Amino acid sequence: MGSVVISVDAELGWGFHDQQPLPERRVEAGRRGWQALCDLFERYRLPATWAVVGHLLLEDCDGYHAGHPTPSGWFARERGEWADRPELRFAVDLVDGLLAADPDHEIGCHTFSHVVFDDPRVTADTVRAELWAAAEAADRRGLGTPMQSLVFPRNRMGYRDVLAECGYRAYRAHGEQWGAARRDRLGKLRSLVGREPRLVQPRTDEFGMVAVPASLYLFGFEGRLRTAAEAAWADPVVRQAKRGIDAAADCDGLFHLWLHPNNLVEDRDVERVETVLDYLDDRLAEPGLRVETMGEVADRLLK
Repeated sequence: MGSVVISVDAELGWGFHDQQPLPERRVEAGRRGWQALCDLFERYRLPATWAVVGHLLLEDCDGYHAGHPTPSGWFARERGEWADRPELRFAVDLVDGLLAADPDHEIGCHTFSHVVFDDPRVTADTVRAELWAAAEAADRRGLGTPMQSLVFPRNRMGYRDVLAECGYRAYRAHGEQWGAARRDRLGKLRSLVGREPRLVQPRTDEFGMVAVPASLYLFGFEGRLRTAAEAAWADPVVRQAKRGIDAAADCDGLFHLWLHPNNLVEDRDVERVETVLDYLDDRLAEPGLRVETMGEVADRLLK
């Protein structure tokens, strides 16, 4: 049986707090996009892995996080220009909405404060502190079960030994082609139009965790080229997503889609996701296809 996995990088402001200048439209779209995604998953009764930044599980904080071994100035924006923007720093209401939803969403981890693992200032102790702080916030929030799936901030993989030490069982993996595809938009378009959809093979790594590779970023092709392609032909990302869903159903493979809530900036962004989920819903009416979370993939392989 084939399967589709959908993972969501749930960050709000934390996905950008260390950046200058800020992508203002995406920052402001985070909450609206989160709710739109939650509503779409509810409508189609589809579960997803929501990799949530741990700080979003707090109700308040002083903005300093004394003793947390992050790089110097890491929390400066939180206690500075965002001191009066709690809607960018906390998301208890949004997480509660996921827990109350009909689909059995998995709450995964996106670290505590979106620390990027390949930053030269980051050490194993930094990563360990990030993971434990996220786990503590989840426990205080009463999530019920420990977070067991992780998405690396900005997809910068590393410190997998620390992940295993902290009890994680699955993570989203990315290959060498990820960075190159992002740099070359025309190459990305050629790839979307010409190549076969990327079915992936989850694998157990040397630390006993399951790597669940990504297949398609739903918002990896944007800007003027997207507008031109949609006007002249059709949305190439939707086309590739549909082909991947078909391939998973017909070839018993796994197709792994991912996105951020803050990708849903315009109405057409919501429509893209809705079109893909509607097609997936149609294919699920036939035998031979299921939707899994990253945790469920790990359970299946580790058994």
